[in-house]
Amino acid sequence: MPATALAFALAAAVLHAGWNLLLARAPDVESAAVVALVTAEIVFAPVVVVVWRADARVWPWLVGSGLFETAYFALLAAAYRRAPLSVVYPVARGGAPVLVLAVSVVVLGHATSWSQAGGVALVVCGVLLVRGIADADGRGVLFGLAIAGCICGYTLIDKQGIRHAGPLPYLELSMLGPTVLYAAAVLKVRGGAAVRAAAGLPAFAAGVSTFAAYAFVLAALARASAASVAAVRETSVVLATALAAAVLRERVGVTRVAGAVLVVAGIALLA
Repeated sequence: MPATALAFALAAAVLHAGWNLLLARAPDVESAAVVALVTAEIVFAPVVVVVWRADARVWPWLVGSGLFETAYFALLAAAYRRAPLSVVYPVARGGAPVLVLAVSVVVLGHATSWSQAGGVALVVCGVLLVRGIADADGRGVLFGLAIAGCICGYTLIDKQGIRHAGPLPYLELSMLGPTVLYAAAVLKVRGGAAVRAAAGLPAFAAGVSTFAAYAFVLAALARASAASVAAVRETSVVLATALAAAVLRERVGVTRVAGAVLVVAGIALLA
């Protein structure tokens, strides 16, 4: 893997873990998520206009992806308000590729390999360690699995939809519907004052980071294989776990860290 591709993939991992941390520590996670989504759409709109490429066939895929994206952000915000980041994030990021593989094999009839089966086993073991065998409260795991299901859904749809648009225009369009729907729902429940109160530097930075992380992924993919980029990118699982301990003061023991490492190892094998 070239050094430049490695640097871009690591930058994507840092940004992804970073924007999740910024949302998780927000006093009002839902309102901060609205600010982040709106910020991302506005900031990157001029770039999208310059690199515009999309045809009419993309719209059905955008609608399907948008529904999963809306559920993704709603669940993510709800999860970070109720459960530790160090549980939700590894389960969501680790569970998604497992679900994608399962759907690809069972529903779409794709072949699999022993290395992918081993990757699934490592992810499952990692999730159990992240959860804590003796921990009776599984809310974080349930939220993580639900979020993983959303990631699986929009990943499989985007794999087809991206054929009809450029990557950045596709991302901008796919997030437009979720941004409007989620913002409308939060404004109705929380009110405009709550959203305005959340409009600070952390929420703005989270919004920019969501798109910037994807831009770094694209840059890495242009220089290295998708498998190697995916594996390096998922180091964000370990990084997010460490940040949860250092910044959010979550109780992250050796077992949970080991579980996060196993999740990354499993994703590497799946990739």
